[in-house]
Parts: sequence; structure tokens; C-alpha cells
Amino acid sequence: MVAYSLAVTTFISRLDGRGTGPRVAVKDLIDVQGVPTTAGCRAVERNAKPATRDAACLSGFRSADARIVGKANLHELAMLPFGTNPWFGSPVNPLDPTLIPGGSSSGSAVAVATGEADVALGSDSGGSIRIPAACCGVSGLKTTYGRVPLEGVWPLAPSFDTVGPIAVDVGGLVLGMQLLEPGFSPGPAPARRVGRLSTSGRPDIESAVDEALNAADLEVVPLDWGEWETGTSCFTTILFSELWDVDHQLADADPGGVGADVMQMLGMVDLFRPRLEDARRQLTEWRRSFLTLFERVELLALPTLPVFPPHLEDLEGDRISTAVELTSHTSLFNAAGVPCTAQPVRVPRSALPASLELVGPVEGEELLLSTALVIERATS
Repeated sequence: MVAYSLAVTTFISRLDGRGTGPRVAVKDLIDVQGVPTTAGCRAVERNAKPATRDAACLSGFRSADARIVGKANLHELAMLPFGTNPWFGSPVNPLDPTLIPGGSSSGSAVAVATGEADVALGSDSGGSIRIPAACCGVSGLKTTYGRVPLEGVWPLAPSFDTVGPIAVDVGGLVLGMQLLEPGFSPGPAPARRVGRLSTSGRPDIESAVDEALNAADLEVVPLDWGEWETGTSCFTTILFSELWDVDHQLADADPGGVGADVMQMLGMVDLFRPRLEDARRQLTEWRRSFLTLFERVELLALPTLPVFPPHLEDLEGDRISTAVELTSHTSLFNAAGVPCTAQPVRVPRSALPASLELVGPVEGEELLLSTALVIERATS
């Protein structure tokens, strides 16, 4: 029998954590046997029963006798990049409690940042691992679409959903991949030729990313790629259509158990659904074009976020515009289906770090992590 107790902020359920392996926090949309999965939503929690089996992605964790210390909090239904939660409290950003923790895997990022877990599992459909990692000053890995099985994981947008690890550093991401995929190891050598995508974030964040790449002695190739808008547009249309399919019946049945920002997202679907079939066709062509970038360079690099994390009080304004800004460097890579890392890099004269995002080809996690390790060592 699994012992658990309800809590607020970082964890929705704290578990006994028995085992001899690493301490692991599991985002509460991933089934853990014997524990209800709430997806951070009151309407789900009201009817949730203890899971009869673990999600498929936990198989390696059990084989390693990992200590699952809790089900981590999240932005409700994994729907937005802020990481706040009206039902279970909001995880506190350890860098500055006035800032958002980032979402949707907020509890997972906070759990490793505060030392309550060695590795955390999150999900990423549009940036939900990379954004909280960036906001909390830790590292995250969005895996290649389809590489990690999703059986037993509450969906958001099945065309984009992935599961991956969050940890304090890149070594922790390697450990997370070894637990997800026993036998995994980083590549024998890092990338040497990295394409620097042209972006327009804060100048100090852009400079911090460039300095980190230079410190690692990588060959950096400027890439002025003009297809951002197409990928983002296709992503947005498909995301809204699929999240409606997944969650609208839940909201219709129990509107009082679903938060206002989630209801707002569901209410926007008619703006996008008429273009769904065109977006799916266009996405196929866009992906083919995007992947040709890896014929010129081994990896891509850019800031994970174009800005520092916004203050919680800023969410009282236009949340949708803030969400668009926070996901502007992440969501199109979900559309591409490729793996990405996020890792902190120092910003001179700033109390907050920036975050460097590396983007790899399909199934390029080994190369991504070997390169991220080199950058981490060069900038420590």
C-alpha cells in the first residue's frame, strides 16, 4: 500500500519514497500505481481513483529501485506556461518568490531546485519542461516525440506530447534518461558545429547565450532562418484543436472544477479549428524544411526564453500575450518533434540566470547531452 498525503505548492501528493535509488518527483499527470492522478485539476481530482499500474515511462525507475518522493504540482491540465495552480497552491520559484515558477511542469522544476528530488519527470507539449527549467535556474530535456512511451500519461495535445527529465544540472538529465531508457549514455563527443538561430530577446540574455557557446570553444554558425512563423502557426492551430478534444468534456461536466485560465483557452478553440486540416498539411512540409538545417550544422542554439520570468502580479494582465512570449522559442520545436535541452547560463550583473536551449535532430539526445555537458563545464 502506497502512503501519500495531500500537500500544496511543490507536491500535490507526497509519497513515502521507499527504495535505494535516486529520489524522483513525478509530475501529477503521470500515473504512479496506488496514487490518484489529478493533472492539477479539481474536476479530475473529484473522480480520480488510485492508478492500477505505473505509467509505462516509469518502468526503468522501478528497475533502478528509485524512490518516488511525490507527485509534483503543475499548471492545471498542463495547459499554460506559468506554473500557477488555483486548486493546490503554486510552487514557489526558488530564485525569487515574486516570479512565476514556469509551467506547466512547475513542481518538477522546483523539486529539483530545492533539493527535494535528484531527478524529476515532467511533460513538454510546447515548452513545459524547458520553460520551468529556465524560470527556476535548472536544466531540462524535451525528448524526441515518440521516444518515451506515453501510456498512463494524461494528454494535452497528442501530436506534441513528450515526457522528459528535469534536474539541477546536465549530469542529472543524463541520469534521468538512464532511468527512462536503461542503457542510455551521452554521445562520445560533443557537437563541433552549432547553428545560432537569430532571435530578438533581451540583449543581455542573447549575449549570455553567445558567451556560453564561445566559452565551450564551439564553432558557431549564424543562421538567419525565416520559417519561425509558419511552424508556430501550425503548432498553435493543432494544439488548440487537440486540447479541446482532450479536455472540453471535463470542463463541460464540471465547470466549477476547472480554472478560469483553462476555460479561457478552451473558449478560444473556434479561432483555430477551421484551419486544422490545412495546418496539418502545412506542418508536414514545414518539418521537412526545418530538418534540412541539420545538413548544415549538428545542433541549433538560442535562448530558451527571450525574457526573464515575469512577476506573478504581471499575470493579472493579458495572460495570453504573456504565454505567447514565453513559448515563442520553444513551441515550434514541439511542432518539429525534435529533442531540446535547457540549461542555465550566467548573465553579468543580473541576479537571475538566462537559459540556453540546444536543439538537436530527431533521436539526437545523446549528442545534445554530450554538448550540454561541455558547455556546462566551460561556464561553471
